[in-house]
Amino acid sequence: MMHPIPSGTRDVLPDEMRELRAIENALLGVFDDAGYGQIATPALEFESVLARGESGPPAYRVLDDHGNVLGLRTDMTIPIARVAATRYAASDPPYRFCYIANAYRQVRPHRGQMRELRQAGVELIGSPAPAGTAEVLEVLCRALDAVGMRDYRIGLGSASIVPALLDQAGVSDGDREAVLHELVTRDFVGLERELARLGLDERIARVPLLRGGPAVLDEVPGQAGSLLGEAIELLSAPVRDRVIIDLGLARDLGYYTGSIFEVYAPGLGQPLGGGGRYDELLGRFGRPLPAVGFALSIDGLHEALAGA
Repeated sequence: MMHPIPSGTRDVLPDEMRELRAIENALLGVFDDAGYGQIATPALEFESVLARGESGPPAYRVLDDHGNVLGLRTDMTIPIARVAATRYAASDPPYRFCYIANAYRQVRPHRGQMRELRQAGVELIGSPAPAGTAEVLEVLCRALDAVGMRDYRIGLGSASIVPALLDQAGVSDGDREAVLHELVTRDFVGLERELARLGLDERIARVPLLRGGPAVLDEVPGQAGSLLGEAIELLSAPVRDRVIIDLGLARDLGYYTGSIFEVYAPGLGQPLGGGGRYDELLGRFGRPLPAVGFALSIDGLHEALAGA
């Protein structure tokens, strides 16, 4: 007799658990060496706290015995922002946190996506761009190297360049959202159609399609690409060699403000993880501080290493 489990979740048996634990221990070793202290927060948060991330409703809602509406966390960035703004209010930044934790997401039907994700990541709070961005990218590459990843690449883009250029071009809010939707869903046919429909200046319309080395930033009008270029200049040569500028990159979480990035591995159909700057999220908790971080999928790393 089969006893089903919720869709998008899975059982992990001892042999696999042993391999996953080895990955987690390697990641935690790098995070600890870099000065990031491990933190844990409740899996359940008040829904009003999760809503400050503007990332859509949680996948799971429950009521507690007092009638409060709670949600399973969608990531660790929002709970850690809450902790930094409240528990560390009397100490000076920067704060460096790391974690291994489960998060819970909504999924697209029939895509085989997991609702329960085990993630490892870091959050650097109180360090502005470009130095903070460069530090986190260095830790990211050290972590991937430590678990044995080899031919990975990091796509580096910006959550602010394309929106700023659309605003400067006087694009309406509705048309702006249509363009950004195509970016988030990585529908480049739809993106080209939307850009052509808006009849934008060719220099602006070309920006979301730019991809390659740092030289592509020279094609971005004005100073919009300067922070991205400065972050790249601060990277060590081995990390810089891993980076591919991708100005069509977009993240589907609602708090990113500047540099964003994703990790790609050969043969894997989806990113191993990603992150970016969220310089306005702490302000939603009453303590404005610049911040940047990333999360890696433990299961994704395991799958990529098994196929290497």
